[in-house]
Amino acid sequence: MLPRRCPARASILGTMTPDSRTPPSQEVPPQTVADFRAAVREHHRAHFRDMPWRETDDPYAILVSEVMLQQTQVSRVLPKYEAWLCEFPDFAVLAAAPLSAVLEAWSGLGYNRRAVNIKRAAEIVVTEHGGVLPRDPVVLATLPGIGDATARAVATYAYGEFVPFIETNVRAAVLHHFFADADGVRDRDLAPVVEAIWDRADPRAWGYALMDYGSWLKRSVPNPSRRSAHHTRQSHFEGSDRQARGAFLRALVRQGAADTEALADEAGVDVDRAERLLGGLEREGFVAREQGVYRIVD
Repeated sequence: MLPRRCPARASILGTMTPDSRTPPSQEVPPQTVADFRAAVREHHRAHFRDMPWRETDDPYAILVSEVMLQQTQVSRVLPKYEAWLCEFPDFAVLAAAPLSAVLEAWSGLGYNRRAVNIKRAAEIVVTEHGGVLPRDPVVLATLPGIGDATARAVATYAYGEFVPFIETNVRAAVLHHFFADADGVRDRDLAPVVEAIWDRADPRAWGYALMDYGSWLKRSVPNPSRRSAHHTRQSHFEGSDRQARGAFLRALVRQGAADTEALADEAGVDVDRAERLLGGLEREGFVAREQGVYRIVD
């Protein structure tokens, strides 16, 4: 059953203190698990976030949402998600679409490699899996751009599989409540705790509740994720190579073809830098160069 919106009411999280006494090498006490689950569910009932991908169990739609949400805020994903599903409603349509159309639909989400990867994943699903997304997270993780955490999240949300996963919001919640006095915590230390707290009865609803709670925590207290050994700060976008690469691709989608000088002007970078970045895009399969002119690879 999908989560439902409930009237907002006071959360018990204000009175729940982090439990820093749970050693990562030992089993989490059952009462600690029960208290933590109760607190997370109470928060979820009061602050459930309504998102369109939570209203479906279509594996394709859920995969799209999970890939879009990699390194991109929910507010930026929401309008793109709906438009994407209108243009590419299933694996077959996406697999057959020209890359230029896929990149145009992706524009504004950043990290354009994800657009190429999800199109390639769609092609593999169609040609090797009969158009049906595998439910085994080990198989899912072999698809382009689908790492272990995304594979487990898709299996959880699309198929209701019990495959606990660690992503930024889950990590924040577990660090805050079970590793309050620790720094440099590795995911391998978090993993047994994550498995212990995950609800086997309804893995999907629990995953959404836990992610909402972790997201709320990061806005409400000093970000617990900073105490993770895997925490990294996102680099500035303005003036970055990522910004210039995005400008090149938008220009090529719009114009069809352009030379290095025109693309350098479009991105506001010098020609040498443009040559280096365009060479990277060519090696990655985004663009092809012929007689000094670049085009999107279709």
